[in-house]
Amino acid sequence: MVRKVLIVLFLLFSATSASASDYTAGDSASMRVIANGPVAQKVSYKDMIFKTNSKKRAIKSILEQRNSPMAGSTDVFLRTCEQYSLDCYLLPAITGLESSFGHYILPGSYNPFGWNGGYALFNDWENAIESVGAGIQERYISYGAITIEQIGAKYAESPTWAIRVRRFMGEFQQEEEKNRLYFADSELQL
Repeated sequence: MVRKVLIVLFLLFSATSASASDYTAGDSASMRVIANGPVAQKVSYKDMIFKTNSKKRAIKSILEQRNSPMAGSTDVFLRTCEQYSLDCYLLPAITGLESSFGHYILPGSYNPFGWNGGYALFNDWENAIESVGAGIQERYISYGAITIEQIGAKYAESPTWAIRVRRFMGEFQQEEEKNRLYFADSELQL
């Protein structure tokens, strides 16, 4: 009986669709299958780690350049974007627009997002980032607001909110590209 249950469980788990992540071993490195519309693509762990590190360096660099009190929260931004399937630059970009990266907030609120009109209170930066990431997923994305413009129409009264968030996201993307070029050049010199 136990053997039959194990076989059924094995068949259920091995028959997952292409939208689920799948790990396989290759000759030189593990690969991960990532659904990309109707076509799944294989990405090496090395490439995934490089991309994650590039985003981490970009977020940390911009926050440090702006003397943000959230500069030590880079990992929380990354973990939250991964958990809620958000663009990794969305949350830090919102903080740039809403509070100049955490500089202008209600004292003691740890609310760099202007969440709930700026009056939401959080215990610390980590709690704020995680709560707002979950809130964006629950209040906006799950109701069909999937673009920055759609989120902005509900998130803020300003009709230019989305444009300004995109500008901050562009800063992070430029920093990531600068870092990518720097590190790619460093590898060539080895």
